[in-house]
Amino acid sequence: MTRPILAICLLAAALSAACDRAGADSASPEAAAVAVSLAEVVEQPIKRFIRVSGTLTAEEEAAVAAEVGGRVVATPIERGSRVAAGDGLVKLLADEGEAQAAEAQANAAQIEARLGIANGTEFAVERVPEVANARAGVQLQRSEFERAKMLHEKKLLSQAEFDQRSAQTDAAQRQYDMARNTAAQQYQSLLAARARVTLAQKALADTTVRAPFTGVVGERFVSVGDYVTRGTKVATVMRVDPLRVELTIPEQFVSVVAEGRAVTFKVDAYQGETFAGTVRYVSPSVKADTRALTLEAEVPNPARRLKPGFFATAEIEQAAMVPGLLVPATAVRTVAGTARVFVVAGDRAEERVVTVGQNVGDLVEITSGIKAGERVVARDLDRLVDGIRVAVR
Repeated sequence: MTRPILAICLLAAALSAACDRAGADSASPEAAAVAVSLAEVVEQPIKRFIRVSGTLTAEEEAAVAAEVGGRVVATPIERGSRVAAGDGLVKLLADEGEAQAAEAQANAAQIEARLGIANGTEFAVERVPEVANARAGVQLQRSEFERAKMLHEKKLLSQAEFDQRSAQTDAAQRQYDMARNTAAQQYQSLLAARARVTLAQKALADTTVRAPFTGVVGERFVSVGDYVTRGTKVATVMRVDPLRVELTIPEQFVSVVAEGRAVTFKVDAYQGETFAGTVRYVSPSVKADTRALTLEAEVPNPARRLKPGFFATAEIEQAAMVPGLLVPATAVRTVAGTARVFVVAGDRAEERVVTVGQNVGDLVEITSGIKAGERVVARDLDRLVDGIRVAVR
């Protein structure tokens, strides 16, 4: 009885081992191929971009100061107020300015009346009353002198009377010349008085401190009741449409940037959004301490969503298009910072470590690790391991 039982046990053990081997074979990579979709590595010219960072700044920023001294009586703006060019920022007490303007206008009007200038007529020295009277006196004395000369030639007038008439004529001429000179001096005084009117009117107008351009108020530094002197800063105004983005370019890229190049950038405040601008200024020199070039791009900001001071990560389009190797972005798997693709040769998938370049739409550039014409698994890489058998769908 012992031998048959032993034989049965040995047979059962053999059958169990055979079943285990069969199960192991069905689980190995050799057992079944994984169905995959392939994509060919293509080489084509692509646009190149320089990735840099920078800061958004206002197109213009002015520290607006008072042109005259005075007491602040109104401040119609606050931080963040939108203003147009010429809008009032701060109003100063204007009583003294109004009085000075009125005095200057009265002085000018007095001289105009003395010179016979009215209703904006031009100055003419012969129309000045004193000059006209002197001219009439000269004409009268000349007529008297001509009659006296005729009588003197006929021996009807004594030499003494003739000499008297001649002296009177000379005196009338000198009086006329003096009147003309006086009128000319008075006209120069009128010009000075008119200049004082202009200055007084400007001082009066300057009691309202106005915005130099359309923009947004950044700060207001004075309040009602403060006394300011000439040159006191009262507010800052910034032009925020458009904005500028100031970027620093490494020295090796100096030859590939130029005015007019497109710039795209992102800011942390608006995740997932991309903004665009155009290079408008390239510094003529490289900074000696950083070996970097500074450039500025102009950025439209009609909705004023972008703010001066935002940090920006930007891409600048290079001038030349250079060929690159492209694969679908889904063909690259990145684990712990290392990018990998599966290259298919025959019926096997070979895992390779690659270096990724820039994105081109749904494709991604591979700068090392593969060659043009090779085929890679296009998607669903989580099912693959190095050396696994694959079948093309």
